[in-house]
Amino acid sequence: MIRKYLMERWSWIVLFLILQLLIIFIAFIDSTIPLTSALYIVFLSCIIFFIFVSIRYQKETKFFKSLEEWETGFDMKTVVTAESPFEKIAEDSIINQAQHLKKDASLHLLSLEKEKDELLSWIHEVKTPLTAMHLIIDRIENEKLKAQLLHEWLRIHLLLDTHLHQKRIPFMENDLYIDKIDLHTLIVNEIKTLQSWCMHKGIGFEMDLKVSEVISDGKWLAFIIRQLLTNAVKYSDASDIIIKTYENNEQTFLEIQDFGRGIDPKDLPRIFDKGFTSTSDHQNHAATGMGLYLAKNAANSLHISINVDSKLGAGTTFMLCFPRQNAFHQVMSM
Repeated sequence: MIRKYLMERWSWIVLFLILQLLIIFIAFIDSTIPLTSALYIVFLSCIIFFIFVSIRYQKETKFFKSLEEWETGFDMKTVVTAESPFEKIAEDSIINQAQHLKKDASLHLLSLEKEKDELLSWIHEVKTPLTAMHLIIDRIENEKLKAQLLHEWLRIHLLLDTHLHQKRIPFMENDLYIDKIDLHTLIVNEIKTLQSWCMHKGIGFEMDLKVSEVISDGKWLAFIIRQLLTNAVKYSDASDIIIKTYENNEQTFLEIQDFGRGIDPKDLPRIFDKGFTSTSDHQNHAATGMGLYLAKNAANSLHISINVDSKLGAGTTFMLCFPRQNAFHQVMSM
């Protein structure tokens, strides 16, 4: 701040120095003015000027120091009250801009909230005819046609579900209910949802659940597992998907292993990034790049870590690591 202050007052300092040199020059060319006296006056003037600048530095930089330390936001309480007229101009301008931005931010927030509510309402409205459509499809006797329609119905259902959770995830902490979850029931329900798709692709499931219960939020945990199972089915062909749970050092692990095409090593660090789709299958326009991103965000709120191990052409294994039971007070306190 000292350097900035001196740069700001540089013209005044230069003017003062020129005036002192002028006094010495006049004393030098005018024999009636003693040079020693002139030098003494210049010396005293420099000392007084140095003391003056030091005092003014403390006074004039107080306001601007508080601006430097001002935290991001619209609250001006942490900023020192302006004293000089120029500081007052800066303060008034900042306050006016902050109030204007705060008003705009409130309007945008209300607009986004309204848009979100309308979209959520629309999704719920769409679910009703979608359920009716499923019942109608179930009555179709042509098995080939029925399987095709069920596959397309499932795609719509999963897209709506992903979009619904995408809108809810910023407010996920308000929707958590931590309880004991029966993993077997939860996983079987998710497999049943994907049943028509799995039958169409010739995919089966092998389950080995050594641990049948975890403590988590059932709705959001189901969403995470649904995303992982959907990915496993999407990128696999006629093979089994292995699901197993086990305990290690008082922690519970859930693994979902498929034997599909796998993930390119260069893609692994980016698979949880928003909107990222595979570079090896970049022409797949059906991929949105949102499933794993949303699953990762939901898992973070539940204190669940997601790890992935994959080899190109040899399948992928996703592993959920649940927190220890004595660590759940962190989740419960949200």
